[in-house]
Amino acid sequence: MILERSEWGDPEAPPLVCVHGVGSHAGEFRRVATKRWARRFRVIAFDLRGHGRSGWNPPWTHATYADDLLESVDALGLERPDWLGFSFGGRLLLDLAARRPEKIGRAVLIEPVIRISPQLARHRAEQELTGDGWDSVEDFLGSRENTGERKTDPELLAEIETQFDRLPDGRIKRRTSQAAIVSIFSEFAAPAPPPETLTRPAQLIYAPEFGLVTPEQRAAYEPYLADIVAVPGQHAVFWTAFDETATAVERFLSST
Repeated sequence: MILERSEWGDPEAPPLVCVHGVGSHAGEFRRVATKRWARRFRVIAFDLRGHGRSGWNPPWTHATYADDLLESVDALGLERPDWLGFSFGGRLLLDLAARRPEKIGRAVLIEPVIRISPQLARHRAEQELTGDGWDSVEDFLGSRENTGERKTDPELLAEIETQFDRLPDGRIKRRTSQAAIVSIFSEFAAPAPPPETLTRPAQLIYAPEFGLVTPEQRAAYEPYLADIVAVPGQHAVFWTAFDETATAVERFLSST
């Protein structure tokens, strides 16, 4: 499937392909692109299958998501772009690196879901089974466990609202296939590709306070990483560590 996309920056600038997290969409990168990265890069962000404007049909396996990304960059004529993946997007970059390393220039893994316990995968999948509608954005954020203390920032609330449609009764509905999201979480309990398949220059940005990337995972991947950066706050680093994350990415892509 060729995915729908958003772009920021000069079309002739070096491409940076960004891959969003579960339940989000390409607009997740609008703020950091317009404020920072579009000065240097052609920032390209795709709506993954089951998210936003892209098709919602199954299969919803991680392998299918990786194939969609490869087909989409090929359709743009991109031979070896730099890639950046947040959360689920970071896990997909590990899959891409294992399957088609020649398609990756450099890879930035931001809070990647390398592997989580079956118990946590089930918990998050069951959370999504409750539906995709909420009374308000604040209500949605109150049901999340990864947003830190910046839930009332007006700019961030406006950004999150772009992920929802307003229903006739005033409630909001996320622009996602809940069946796809449940399927994605189920596969997070399966092993990721082994660290040695990460052969392209790669950076890991993670939030130790949140603990998604475990010390054991960091130790396993460290020999295969060109750079590791710890940032403060929670999983949603573009909210809780915006400047630290944006600067680390710029430094890595400028120096390698």
